[in-house]
Amino acid sequence: MASKAKNPDVKVLKGQEAEDAVLQYMKKMNRPFGAVDISANLKGAVPKTLTAKILVALAEKGEIVQKTYGKTNFYVVNQSKVETLPQEELRALEAECKSVEDDNAALSAQIKQLTAELAKLKSTPTDSEIDEQLAEAEVTSQRLQESLAPLRTGQPMPSAEDMAQIDADWLRWRSEWVRRRKIFNTFWQLVTDALPPQDAVALGEDLGIEYDRPEHVELEKGPLCTPVVPGNRMNLKRKRE
Repeated sequence: MASKAKNPDVKVLKGQEAEDAVLQYMKKMNRPFGAVDISANLKGAVPKTLTAKILVALAEKGEIVQKTYGKTNFYVVNQSKVETLPQEELRALEAECKSVEDDNAALSAQIKQLTAELAKLKSTPTDSEIDEQLAEAEVTSQRLQESLAPLRTGQPMPSAEDMAQIDADWLRWRSEWVRRRKIFNTFWQLVTDALPPQDAVALGEDLGIEYDRPEHVELEKGPLCTPVVPGNRMNLKRKRE
């Protein structure tokens, strides 16, 4: 849409200067326009009425082509007068474009390869991590060697009956321990319910009661133990005399 406001900073063109400005703009854009659009796009340098007259004159000269749609006239540069590149230059540009595309494809492949190498390097352990893994492997190897030592001396392996008895004893005494712990926790809750926390801790120390150590907690979480819902927030164990 053309702006109705006039810009005082734009010089208003007349005569041949105005015609040259309109034709130059039409060649530059090389697309259909109406008089209103051209005048607006030229920022009012050529008034709308003068623009319409110039377009008619240019059409009569064959510089542009006029097309009428309903009551509106549109104008476009005469394509036969549009400068085109020689075939030699077009072929040269196509060859240059093809060369650039080939270079881009080669660079893309190189970037992909370097990205894969970088990901591989990032996943590779550092020297310090390798040293830690080697140290852990040596400790594990030493432990396994020690576990195999009795077998190398000819010590007989436990029989199936012995293993079954060990499993039965484990289940029996662990069940007993769980039962006693539940009884103690219930009793302990009744005893310390009215005591402040610090007094409950002091009473436990006076009675020689200790909390489960980390190895006990870890054992309870391991495959040897069936998960048991604790009856108390604390897992306590009576210190052996």
